[in-house]
Amino acid sequence: MRTNPLVAYRSPFRTGLSMLGLVLALMVALQSRAEEPETLIAVKTPKGVTISAELADTPMKRAKGLMFREHLADDRGMLFTFGDAQPHTFWMKNTKIPLDIVWMDDKKKIVHIEHNVPICTYQDDSCPQYRPNIGALYVLELGSGRAEALQLQRGMRLDFNVP
Repeated sequence: MRTNPLVAYRSPFRTGLSMLGLVLALMVALQSRAEEPETLIAVKTPKGVTISAELADTPMKRAKGLMFREHLADDRGMLFTFGDAQPHTFWMKNTKIPLDIVWMDDKKKIVHIEHNVPICTYQDDSCPQYRPNIGALYVLELGSGRAEALQLQRGMRLDFNVP
């Protein structure tokens, strides 16, 4: 029995189209995953104001943070969660809006605040780094000036539940 040579032969063009289809399918899957709605956490201040904070609970989300954002509404923020309390370091590389950075311990008590942290326009990794002198389990980023407007101070406790 002979094999039909037209059926058995795979042209490089056809193989290339198959690979292109696979790459496109992967890109669509990644794009749709990237567009999944973010998890919002209600963070309540001692004065009763609620901030809707995006949850940064994976290494990838923590690494990206608020990079490349053009605006952050007054009632929005980003809540970073960590597995262990350390003096976690933050920087402003690729962050286009100035921020307030609020570190909290395992009881959600504020242990350090950096006010009005400016953007960093350096293209290399020489942007200033910000960190507390004490371990923190949570970090909340807010638009610049919001910590003062909300009257947040060291020792205050914020109220929120993380999944």
